[in-house]
Amino acid sequence: MLRDRLIAKLAAMGDKPDHQTLAAEVLGIRGAPPELARRLVAQALVLEDRREVWRQTGERICAAAPAAPGVYVLEDPDGAPLYVGKAVNLRRRLRAHFAQRHWRAIKPEMARAAGATWHEVGSELEALLREASLIHELRPPVNVQTAAPDQARREVPRALVRDVVVVVPSIEADSVELVAAAIDGRWMIQRTRRNGADLAVHTQRVMRFFNGLRRGSDLQPPLAPLIFSWLAGRGAGATRLDPHDVRDAREMRGRLAALLRDEGLFAERLDQRQSSSPRRKSLC
Repeated sequence: MLRDRLIAKLAAMGDKPDHQTLAAEVLGIRGAPPELARRLVAQALVLEDRREVWRQTGERICAAAPAAPGVYVLEDPDGAPLYVGKAVNLRRRLRAHFAQRHWRAIKPEMARAAGATWHEVGSELEALLREASLIHELRPPVNVQTAAPDQARREVPRALVRDVVVVVPSIEADSVELVAAAIDGRWMIQRTRRNGADLAVHTQRVMRFFNGLRRGSDLQPPLAPLIFSWLAGRGAGATRLDPHDVRDAREMRGRLAALLRDEGLFAERLDQRQSSSPRRKSLC
């Protein structure tokens, strides 16, 4: 390690170290004037000290992180957010952040990372939404894109830009996540149990979302374009419902209950339109 080599040679040189020799033999910088060589050696020692602290920080964070999908926030020593990201495997993704090969090219802000928090999720769609929401809320300095997604810049078939409820897996094995998207950009996530114990309340909540005011007091960023884009691509096989294809919350509850009882819910796309029984569409 560079730091250890510098310290060993400094100790061997005693009270009058030859910084030009150190710069040449350890740092690979030849012909530097004495004062410049001294500064280069001092800077190298400081940099290596920071690298060691950064390495230890990474080991501590990664040891605590779960090997599960989720969204994470890297924080500075004061707890301020530096970077928000998502991962299929949080531990593996955080290890990549702190890989030693990245140190030389690391952004100055990321070198100050001292801690991390994370939120486990059950699906790619939930990760996309929670990541975008956190970026909008926290405005971390390392993230490049901090504005809400613009539907006009996304190539999504017009037929998919419509009010929709998407059913995706939850981090809790006995539950699902109901992801609602409105054409005006609003969105919500509602976790509900597959046994239907709380479906009546949650169905009312979903229907109020669509039948309430389109704009107003909701402070969440308009992330529905992310949902429409996902449905047009990697989420093409996701089960979804049209909230305007039911007469009331009671009928919506019945259709959701039928979906949640179906063993093929996440194995194939189930289409709930103009029928109280799920229609199947092969994902092959």
